[in-house]
Amino acid sequence: MAGNSFGELFRITTWGESHGGGVGVIVDGCPPRLDLTEADIQPDLDRRRPGQSKIVTPRKESDTVQILSGTFQGKTLGTPISMWVKNEDQRSEAYSEMATKYRPSHADYTYDAKYGIRNWQGGGRTSARETIGRVAAGAIAKKILRERFGVEILAYVKQVHRLIADVNPETVKFKEIESNIVRCPHTATAEKMIRLIDRTRKAGDSVGGIIEGIARGVPAGWGEPVFDRLEADLAKGMLSLPASKGFDVGSGFGGILLTGREHNDLFRIKGGKVRTLTNRSGGIQGGISNGETIYFRVAFKPVATVMHEQQTVGSDLQNTTLKGRGRHDPCVLPRAVPMVEAMTALVLLDHALRQKAQCDFA
Repeated sequence: MAGNSFGELFRITTWGESHGGGVGVIVDGCPPRLDLTEADIQPDLDRRRPGQSKIVTPRKESDTVQILSGTFQGKTLGTPISMWVKNEDQRSEAYSEMATKYRPSHADYTYDAKYGIRNWQGGGRTSARETIGRVAAGAIAKKILRERFGVEILAYVKQVHRLIADVNPETVKFKEIESNIVRCPHTATAEKMIRLIDRTRKAGDSVGGIIEGIARGVPAGWGEPVFDRLEADLAKGMLSLPASKGFDVGSGFGGILLTGREHNDLFRIKGGKVRTLTNRSGGIQGGISNGETIYFRVAFKPVATVMHEQQTVGSDLQNTTLKGRGRHDPCVLPRAVPMVEAMTALVLLDHALRQKAQCDFA
């Protein structure tokens, strides 16, 4: 069905609903002879799974991945790779009221308006469990980018509500990001973020914030004019994530406060390569990578599910109220970090393969 696939040469299609038998992904276009087992994929799914700390949803899922096709004796075949994760902790009865009532700011009403039918158990296809397929596919993309192209992809929580971390995207390390449950590499700010999210959870409410994504080692030349500009595809990937509401790259919206002379990244030769003295472009110019670190930000709204009664309407188009119930993340950001990394990897690998197909065929 339209809208469930992403990518051109490295193409994924996700499938499944929150309370169905499971969720998964089909990856088409993966190069052959790549070493690949479930052990390459599981670590990123463990970072995404629910129930991992006190500041995420308490739903208990092991999110154990199985590779069903596309590999033989631990290597990729070049054929479609199918991966599956079983749903283990569905509690559909908690959503019975939602069968006839639309949750505010969820996709209940819009799915009904579009299809005339919806899966109200846990949100069905609109649930964040859909992102399991993205993260699994992204783990493959990250492995290829790391081993074949020397590209490192990271993401971290930059801001929760009004708490902003001072992080240098050029030097931040994975170990620093994973050193705490909120995945903010600035320890002092992380502690404040954790306390804020925990207080919000206990109050039955939710908060949003910003994740910063980075890609180091991307060579100059990846990206396509005009509609497939690298930042345009990154934006589409990030804004397709649940609860995402904004995207900017490099200086982003802050760049409007500078003049052209202040904003320009001046070129110099360093080590025989074209480099820039600053990186306000965020590693992308004219929609094509310039060899500098790519960095961008994704804004995520407060999770729509709150533990308070709210005004709404029912499927009978009558005004009513909805009780606050269900398991939810008081802040989506800690679990969204591997999702942002996955979408970054999917975009970059797709463009890497497109670059090789068009310009590096000799």
